[in-house]
Amino acid sequence: MQVQNTMEKAPNGIESNAGVNDLVLGRGVRLEGKLTFAGTVRIDATFVGSIVTNDVLVVGETARIDANISCGTIVVHGEVNGNIQAKSGVEIHASAKVRGDVESPSLVVQKGAFFQGASRMDSSKAARAKTAA
Repeated sequence: MQVQNTMEKAPNGIESNAGVNDLVLGRGVRLEGKLTFAGTVRIDATFVGSIVTNDVLVVGETARIDANISCGTIVVHGEVNGNIQAKSGVEIHASAKVRGDVESPSLVVQKGAFFQGASRMDSSKAARAKTAA
C-alpha cells in the first residue's frame, strides 16, 4: 500500500493541504503489508507489517500496530509492538503502550505511558540532518 500526499488548488490558484491529516485509517479496519506515504497519516486501525515514511505518523488511541516503523516523527497514543526509528522525534503519550526499541534524536515519554524496550538517542544524527537541510 502506498499513499501519496495530494495537494489541492484553491480557487485563487494557491496549493494547500486539504485537511489536517492526509489519510486516516479508521477504527475497525485491519491492514497487513508495507505502508509508505508522504505527509501525515493517522492510524486508528489494526496494522501488521512495516511502515516507512520521512514524515509524520500518528497512532490513535484505538490503534494496534505490529510493525517496525521508520519515520520522521511518530506520535503514539495507542499500541505499537515493534522497533521505531525516527529522524526527528518520538512522542509516547500517557495512553500509549510501546513494546520495542526506539532510536531517535528526541524522545518524550509522558507519565502513565508504558514503554518496554531500549532507547538510543544519537544527537549527532540530528545535527547532521539539520546541517544537510
